[in-house]
Amino acid sequence: MHRDDKLHGLTCVSLTHCIHVHLELQLFTSISLCFLSLPTGTSDPYVKFKIAGKEVFRSKTIHKNLNPVWDERVSLHVETLRDPLYVKVQQTNAKLQMTFFYKIISFLFWLCFLPIRAQDVTLDLKDPQYPEQNLGSLELSVTVSPKEADVRDSVRKLLQLPSQTTFSLHLLLSMRLSDVHRKAQLWRGIVSISLIEGHDLQPMDNNGLSDPYVKFRMGHQKYKSKTIPKTLNPQWREQFDFHLYDEQGGFVDITVWDKDAGKKDDFMGRCSIDLSLLSREHTHKLDLLLEEGEGVLVLLVTLTASAAVSISDLSVNMLDDPHERLQIMQRYSLWRSFHNLKDVGVVQVKVIRAEGLMAADVTGKSDPFCVVELSNDRLQTHTVYKNLNPEWNKVFTFNVKDIHSVLEVTVYDEDRDRSADFLGKVAIPLLNIQNGERKAYALKSKELTGPTKGVIFLEIDVIFNAVKAGLRTLIPIEQKYIEEEPRVSKQLLLRNFNRVRRCIMFLINTGCYINSCFEWESPQRSICAFVLFVIVVWNFELYMVPMALLLPLAWNYILIVSGKDTRQDVVSNDSERKGFMNKLYAIQDVCISVQNALDEVASYGERIKNTFNWTVPFLSWLAIVALGVATIIIYFIPLRYIVLAWGVNKFTKKLRDPYTIDNNELLDFLSRVPSDVQVVGELSTFIFV
Repeated sequence: MHRDDKLHGLTCVSLTHCIHVHLELQLFTSISLCFLSLPTGTSDPYVKFKIAGKEVFRSKTIHKNLNPVWDERVSLHVETLRDPLYVKVQQTNAKLQMTFFYKIISFLFWLCFLPIRAQDVTLDLKDPQYPEQNLGSLELSVTVSPKEADVRDSVRKLLQLPSQTTFSLHLLLSMRLSDVHRKAQLWRGIVSISLIEGHDLQPMDNNGLSDPYVKFRMGHQKYKSKTIPKTLNPQWREQFDFHLYDEQGGFVDITVWDKDAGKKDDFMGRCSIDLSLLSREHTHKLDLLLEEGEGVLVLLVTLTASAAVSISDLSVNMLDDPHERLQIMQRYSLWRSFHNLKDVGVVQVKVIRAEGLMAADVTGKSDPFCVVELSNDRLQTHTVYKNLNPEWNKVFTFNVKDIHSVLEVTVYDEDRDRSADFLGKVAIPLLNIQNGERKAYALKSKELTGPTKGVIFLEIDVIFNAVKAGLRTLIPIEQKYIEEEPRVSKQLLLRNFNRVRRCIMFLINTGCYINSCFEWESPQRSICAFVLFVIVVWNFELYMVPMALLLPLAWNYILIVSGKDTRQDVVSNDSERKGFMNKLYAIQDVCISVQNALDEVASYGERIKNTFNWTVPFLSWLAIVALGVATIIIYFIPLRYIVLAWGVNKFTKKLRDPYTIDNNELLDFLSRVPSDVQVVGELSTFIFV
């Protein structure tokens, strides 16, 4: 017994010096609070926690109660075990504002740093002015656990200890480690579920069909599939990723529902997946029979390791260790290009600090924390309270599944009673990152259309395998499941319209340039174009198509290398200040242009349809004659000669008849065919007559 105590004490000392901790407090009931109460005989108590002179948490206020029950939980990241935790009980007084009655109570964290489990602590409240007076007591539940990012470094330092001590440490770290991972947002693997289809589901509607959708749940993680209307054999083809915190696996609960508009959805059955029965790094096809219902769900389930997803302090990160960096470089080297194709690379993000943030609180300060997202992976820093220039000094590490992903770093202001306030955001494509460069990024709005207040300092490294990244480009992009619902925006409508207009104008300008060759506006250019056309058509082979697409790529690359970059910077004018009437006229012009464009596109589509359904018999007979002649010509004459004759005629038309008007015979024909709107108008006129 004496030997065990000695070993345990040695382990605790090592942990105290080597490992930062994750502290969780749960505030329960306060028993026998003998407050210096108000004249009403009651108080409005709340509790504040401070570390190193900074307030780290404030409980809610319990009004008019001497035996309040808070039942609140808070998680804190503590840098050292030597700083005491101060607990202060206060009351809110409308007349006296914040009146202090009680002495600060402190206790050392390491007293609670026993095996990782909740420790019940009762604190007696004292006031230095009234040392003999009983002011009541507070009951807390305290859990102190090592941060996962520091465990690796600490284990290295402790390997020199006797084997029994090391065994005691491993035993300590293994206890409820899945809870530590979950609270610190660290997952040990990813469960990828592909919802393929369903067979013979139960009919729930009067028409003998259903509108099924599927809900997935694993712990606190939830997903919902799309609804497939009017079917008993739905085809979903959707994929969902769950974060796996427990090394032993877990259960995924699956329920199937029938979507009903205006009333509660109908339950169609349930099933579950025991992940502990599935081998890792292998895709399993599962046909799951629905319980409490009918039918089968077909799923593909894959368990993959995600050891590179982590959070650590700035002083402990893998890429700063030359040995670990070399191992990672070898892991993604070219000679391992076909090993684990889904593991494209790794990205390390150092979130250092921010400056000049927006003040979100009435005190002129903010409580900022930072969220780092890569596809569906999401990690966040701790909160720095009452600060517009916070320092986080955290390192985030992600697995890269798609090198074309965009790294999003968002700064929020923490609010106790409501959702966090947005302070700013940056979005950085992985391919645009320069490794090891510490850079200040200006924060932007949610839509990334304009700047907001403040900058954030980041240092990012990306290591990836080019072959795996190229192969990953040829498969569908990963869907991001946490996205805001789209909303109607006048500015967004105007911006999208301008984007489409620029693309259309580029095509029109290209067509005008080609047409100018036919019009002989520049004889030298027309002669060169005619000679090139004849040579290409006469000697055309299929390989010339991709070769022609290589030419503009090569030409633009030569211009960029030579310093004559023709790329234009994308400049958004959406943020320009315009008067209300100017904005109104701009929106009106957009609506009219969109209306006319939709009408023209729909009219041509309907005219093609009406040509084939004999709306105007004369035009349909004319189309039969033209298509018959074209069939005979193409059958007897090689296509090369036909294209050559068309080009010669097009180039020489202006020379033969300088006053001819250029036209398109096909469009001229379709303009004679009525659209559906014109057909309905003519029909109604005929009935009226």
